[in-house]
Amino acid sequence: MYTVISGTNRDASNTEKVAKQYVKLLAEKGIKAIYLSLEGLNVLTRNKEFNEIETSILIPTEKFIFVSPEYNGSIPGVLKAMMDISDIRKVWWGKKALLTGVSTGRAGNLRGMEHLTGILNYLKVFVHPNKLPISVVDKLLNGAEVITDASTLNAINVQLDEFIKF
Repeated sequence: MYTVISGTNRDASNTEKVAKQYVKLLAEKGIKAIYLSLEGLNVLTRNKEFNEIETSILIPTEKFIFVSPEYNGSIPGVLKAMMDISDIRKVWWGKKALLTGVSTGRAGNLRGMEHLTGILNYLKVFVHPNKLPISVVDKLLNGAEVITDASTLNAINVQLDEFIKF
């Protein structure tokens, strides 16, 4: 099972738009992926809602795709907190991950993806080496719900094709 995680809790974010596009692109490749938004998710303590997400989505997932925005040179706290309250052995150990960073700046969350790689490696997750930084995401989306830029779409499709084989 594949799960695409929109790594922010902000409403109507660019991250959400990109994550949903990953789900659609995977469907075009014949792969059904679950979309998981962290919007409104209480990750400060284990609770009934989180336990349900962990049981029905996180534990059965074999391959995670993280779409994470740049927050102060790293990843959003909600994403890290979700990992912190999870059952690490059941949710993360031995699984695979693909990372995509998004930012309105020039670096596409390169630093954040490196931080996330370190966290995932600690959790015994195998991280695919093709980490895609998507810079100036606001301009690529240009008010739309999807990225239409041909070179960015090509990079995403190459990344997904490699991850499917990973």
